[in-house]
Amino acid sequence: MERAASVISSLLGGGGGSGAQAATVKSVLVYPIKSCRGISVPQAPITATGFRWDRQWMLVNSKGRACTQRVEPKLALVEVQMPPEAFAEDWHPTPDDHMGIVRWIADRFSESVIRAPGMEPLKVPLSVECATISDVSVWEWTGAAYDEGAEAAEWFSTFLGCPTRLVRFNEETRLTDPDYARGYKTMFSDGFPYLIVSQGSLDALNEILKEPIPINRFRPNILVEGCHPYAEDMWKSVKINKLTFQGVKLCGRCKVPTINQDTGIPSPTEPTETLQTYRSGEVLLRSHKNKRQVYFGQNAVCKESLSANGEGRIVKVGDPV
Repeated sequence: MERAASVISSLLGGGGGSGAQAATVKSVLVYPIKSCRGISVPQAPITATGFRWDRQWMLVNSKGRACTQRVEPKLALVEVQMPPEAFAEDWHPTPDDHMGIVRWIADRFSESVIRAPGMEPLKVPLSVECATISDVSVWEWTGAAYDEGAEAAEWFSTFLGCPTRLVRFNEETRLTDPDYARGYKTMFSDGFPYLIVSQGSLDALNEILKEPIPINRFRPNILVEGCHPYAEDMWKSVKINKLTFQGVKLCGRCKVPTINQDTGIPSPTEPTETLQTYRSGEVLLRSHKNKRQVYFGQNAVCKESLSANGEGRIVKVGDPV
């Protein structure tokens, strides 16, 4: 508790205002399939719904409900591979371009990484017409989506041991919560198109934890370095490469940060138990009903995503914040 109090004390001097350290983008991360492993890329273009390709695909169960690591933690083992040029600003896929999907597991007896037995790589076309299915849902939203077909369904059904289909977001509109960000859109993210986290916040948490954890537990889109721990809590307007990101809501964390993203195995308590000592609703948001909810990172939208002009709308590693 003393170490937690020390971390809280350190926050009082750093809110990211004038005189603060120069911050930069350390990592840009995109998660093409919701709840599967993310991709660290040197740059990513923004679109009307978030980074290009981010949460454009999702797994659904036999009832059309989103299937995530909350229920199937071993989705952390599914690695998605995109063509390197897919993140160029003006790139458009052809019928020959694919997203590759592989299940990998860590060899617990060495540092090597091996392909899991019985699972061949799967290729999913990036620009091929698909059948549309209705009643696909994620949280409160229900709509139609493209069905990626029998081969993908069989692959994931075998992997998860239950009927599962891979769907792709279509042109239907899914709006963000108007109480926090009116008029903005997202695809299959939990609620908002971007999540910003600082390296300082992770470092501060790891100083308290008995066993440090990597940033992939928190699945951010933009990792920022060079600012005080939890400075992002107060970032209401942030400029990155002439783009304006607006912080709209502290990110309430579910059980996913407890899941080891290299093994797919959850921890019974951490880091949630430690975060509850100084990052809970009881500490940060006393007016909220759920006092035990913990918060880490800032949900955000990009102002320029509302504009039709797409020139220069890209975030790169190393961009000043």
